[in-house]
Amino acid sequence: MTGRLGTLTYGVMFFAFLALTGCPPPVATKPEAPAAPPAAVAKPAASRPAPASSSLEAARRDQAPAPSPLKDIYFNYDKYDLKTEARETLKANANWLKTNASARVEIEGHADERGTNEYNLALGAKRAQAARDYLATLGISKERLSTISYGEELPVCKEQNEECWQKNRRGRFVIISARPAS
Repeated sequence: MTGRLGTLTYGVMFFAFLALTGCPPPVATKPEAPAAPPAAVAKPAASRPAPASSSLEAARRDQAPAPSPLKDIYFNYDKYDLKTEARETLKANANWLKTNASARVEIEGHADERGTNEYNLALGAKRAQAARDYLATLGISKERLSTISYGEELPVCKEQNEECWQKNRRGRFVIISARPAS
């Protein structure tokens, strides 16, 4: 009987030790901010395009995305090929990118709510990639262009009708950074 009592006592002590010590909570560390360049070398802020907020950042703030000098393009239902109007918009966007050679852009692919989440994420990715590929044919380096798909997750319009769904089938262009001048 004392053998069982001793084993039970050690078992309770072991579990009490685990419960009291446990694993320490994860420590969040903030990356150190890069040092500001010397004032004599700093480029005036007015000559750099200001980064726009992504659709996701705007949604987190419960706001509309910030306006951008780059215009959105729109797609037909269940399609990722570029319409004539989208090609014209992309030409204007390419001209802006050529004028602002240090700007980097993230192309967001969006879809309307019809279809599965997985399908719409894939469709959004194809839409963003189609825009990226066309901009590359216009002379914009692919290194300056990244893509992301939000599928149906970040609609600009939430009504269930064709006019609203058309607004959600889009490619959006977000200025994510400007490279420092060399």
